Amino acid sequence: MRRLAAFLLAMTPLPAIAHGADDIARAIADDDPAALAAALAHGADANAALEYGETPLARAVETQDPALADALLKAGAKTDRADALGMTPLLLACERGNGAIVAALVAAGAPVAQSNADAVTPLAMCARFSDAEGVRALLARGAAAESADLRGQTPLMWAASAGRLDAVSALLAAGAQVNRETPNGFTPLFFALASGKANLASALIAAGADVMHRGPENTSALQMALYQKNWAAAEELVRLGGGDVSELDREGRRPLHVAAAAGQGSLVAALLERGAEPDALSGPSKITWVTEANFGMPPPPVQPTTALMAAAKSGQADVMWQLVRAGANEHFVDGAGVNLVLAAAQGRDPTALTLAIELAGDANVMDKDKTTALHMLAGGPFFPTLPAMLRVLAAKGARADLPNAKGKTALQVLTDGLATVQAAFHEVYPDKAAVLAQSH
Repeated sequence: MRRLAAFLLAMTPLPAIAHGADDIARAIADDDPAALAAALAHGADANAALEYGETPLARAVETQDPALADALLKAGAKTDRADALGMTPLLLACERGNGAIVAALVAAGAPVAQSNADAVTPLAMCARFSDAEGVRALLARGAAAESADLRGQTPLMWAASAGRLDAVSALLAAGAQVNRETPNGFTPLFFALASGKANLASALIAAGADVMHRGPENTSALQMALYQKNWAAAEELVRLGGGDVSELDREGRRPLHVAAAAGQGSLVAALLERGAEPDALSGPSKITWVTEANFGMPPPPVQPTTALMAAAKSGQADVMWQLVRAGANEHFVDGAGVNLVLAAAQGRDPTALTLAIELAGDANVMDKDKTTALHMLAGGPFFPTLPAMLRVLAAKGARADLPNAKGKTALQVLTDGLATVQAAFHEVYPDKAAVLAQSH
């Protein structure tokens, strides 16, 4: 237990166990309010030191049984004693999350401004871990809604990061600043976007959150939502004008690329309505690579590509159709010679591959290394839809005898491949089985 470990590490001398402390400890361990009340009625000290200096009230809070805490409070248990980590019973109660215990401690006079070593207040702790009852009890007793910890985070930020809408609503009603920033540029909205809860972002936006704010690395609110896959919030931001729909992110992608690759058709539609260009290209990554991890060699550059290609590579057939209808160029070829068919061959979706071939028109298309879709599948891993992908290629006339730049056909690539991939290949191309067997 964290509290126990802290005292062990501190190596503090253990006080003598007070008379009746064993009875108190046993009653709390058994979660027996009646036995606890009886021990207290017979003279046991509500503030007796238990093992490692822990107070009965702190241990009762750990059980999350309000009846145990109530019995100790009625017997005069002190609410302001902190442990070696600076955790008071109130901070501990907020961390454990039972609002009824929090309210009982507050009503008993627990100091609402007594923070831990990191300047985290009970209100911040409750905003993250407890229910609205605890947050409201603290606010009613005068807890400061704008108190900031050593990282500059306010209770509203803590609530937003945990995705707690009820706590956010209570704090906003108490006057918490919706656009306050941490030293590194995070606002409550950015914490909400990172939580993945779209309704939380909506509540903050409705309360006046600045949707045009820029966070760390000049990140926009829209980019933050996309990084966190918070699709509904991203769509709301797009419709509110919260972010440049053509801007490249830290990985060189535009919002349309991200939405297309994720198959988020509604978001794609919103981006197109806001003026996103269907054929706008991705760009170079803004990440500075640590080349030591790659033996001094950075990874190969990523070829600029379109949102349609991104959808194909992710096997998103519906979004592919959506983009084509919006005017996307189905005949785009990137700098490595990869077209829509070769992109879809990486997507593991037979429907997307079928669509790509119908749009681009050739199952035997090659990139600059003369690699075909069949080469890719023959030399790649096995996946459940591989047989279906091979059947699509076979039905569209894909040939296994075309050599790549190294002079190897897909059949020859297959000889060095996985047995499961070979089995899938044989299922679709049974006439090649004998040739493959002879090559071993």
